Amino acid sequence: MGNVQNGNHKPMTRRESFLAVAAPVAAGLAAPSSKLNVLCVGGHPDDPETGCGATLARYSARGHNVTIIYLTRGEAGIAGKTHDEAARIRTEEASNACRVLGAKPVFAGQIDGSSEISNARYEAFERLLNAQQPHIVFTHWPVDTHRDHCAASLLTHQAWYRGGKKYALVYFEVLSGEQTQQFSPNFYVDVSETWEKKKEACFMHASQGPAEFYAYHEEMERFRGLEYRCKRAEAFIVHAQSPHPPLAW
Repeated sequence: MGNVQNGNHKPMTRRESFLAVAAPVAAGLAAPSSKLNVLCVGGHPDDPETGCGATLARYSARGHNVTIIYLTRGEAGIAGKTHDEAARIRTEEASNACRVLGAKPVFAGQIDGSSEISNARYEAFERLLNAQQPHIVFTHWPVDTHRDHCAASLLTHQAWYRGGKKYALVYFEVLSGEQTQQFSPNFYVDVSETWEKKKEACFMHASQGPAEFYAYHEEMERFRGLEYRCKRAEAFIVHAQSPHPPLAW
């Protein structure tokens, strides 16, 4: 096979050729000339951090605006605590994690374990998402064992679809094999420089046992790094009808 070439018609190196095949969506994209509004939607506090925290940290480090929408406040996520107690603790943890990543937290007002999909919820979420004026949105892959993850994904997809599919829609994975199912990435981000920020953000969620859940994600980062031929990577699926994700590097 001949050399794969980039947009300037210069021959690629052997490694660049491999990456262009392994992650065709990422190949040849130019860095944006102005600030991006980068948005991530997760079911609970700690989902965005584990799914794409290092990628969000890359955008933030380069001066882009990063916002995380948490569908719930994790009300059902601490054994022995009432919903109100757990929500207070996990909201504070999410705010601390966002400070580490350089992100702004926003809460969508649904309840952990009781998330809803209805016309009213679709419309309310669409207004909330559109208010952020995103250029790129990350969210859960819809084939997942947790209903709140599925709800976050479907609400995001409908907002993107009804808005004319104008921004990039990118799906992340969490606890693949255990929660995220049938995930075949077509887009990778080298997070060798920012994985430690992700780890720090994950460990802000002390109520969730970060030493245990981050160890799982660390294995995923190393495995995706092997696929992408770098130290560590986060892997994604870009929607087939989505614009190319605007890169910040």
